[in-house]
Amino acid sequence: MSALVRNLVIPVVLLVTIFLHSCQTPKHVETTPAPKKQPKVALVLGGGSAKGFAHVGVIRVLEQEKIPIDMIIGTSVGSLIGSIYASNPDGFQLEWLAFKIEKNDILDFSIVYSKMGPVQGAKLESFVEQNVKAKRIEDTRIPFFPIATDLNTGETVTLEKGSLARAVHASCAIPGIFVPVTFDKRMLVDGGITDNVACDIARNKGADIIIGVSLQKDVKNYQIDSAIDVIAQSINIMMRETSKAKLACADVIIEPDVHGVSLFDFSQKKMMMEEGIKATKKAVPKIQELLAKYH
Repeated sequence: MSALVRNLVIPVVLLVTIFLHSCQTPKHVETTPAPKKQPKVALVLGGGSAKGFAHVGVIRVLEQEKIPIDMIIGTSVGSLIGSIYASNPDGFQLEWLAFKIEKNDILDFSIVYSKMGPVQGAKLESFVEQNVKAKRIEDTRIPFFPIATDLNTGETVTLEKGSLARAVHASCAIPGIFVPVTFDKRMLVDGGITDNVACDIARNKGADIIIGVSLQKDVKNYQIDSAIDVIAQSINIMMRETSKAKLACADVIIEPDVHGVSLFDFSQKKMMMEEGIKATKKAVPKIQELLAKYH
């Protein structure tokens, strides 16, 4: 074979070989499926004073059903219950402490002490200091965000750093009853004035599944006998109305039947917890369905 022929044959053979290889069926390559995203679940606890013991029943069921809680947003009494659980996620301990709480443990009425409100709030702050493990908001085991209202500007304030006891005090400071709280150079009152069930805050914090707990399902009250009762009922009505838009951000809404319990009626704790349990059990299938979409 001449050099010219040899120089022509070799490239042709190479081209045929490449073509034959390209026509072969490629071997199956095992690939590891991309891990599915774990949903971030937010529990949003609303205000309602003594009705807030229902939150304990809600948390008890969620814990029993092994529903994860990745963040807690709490307004007013929701911030008190939320701070206890976020600091130490133990439903049994939460329930035990809730049963121990009496009105005099957190309320320090003094009609003559201040022109800003008859309840100073020092007892409430002291109670949180003594009974909640975390001392700063940023140190809770479950990320926790108490909600308050700036009395000067009307803004909703999400408290993210600083004294946990002071933040809970601010979030619970019902205007006209509690003295406003100074926190980070702001004058703060109850978060329920502007954002009682702060599902919108949970969404802004990156929550995928939002469980909102509202204690204003039924605000009827026919036992209004004092100025404090008038203030409390007025705020209950206002919180119910302002909550409607914010609850639209929730994926699941839990509404325990807590009607007829007055502002500081601590005698109904057991009933409130039972109503929280009942309402949450009804909501569990929907929560599990939402979680299943991610798994």
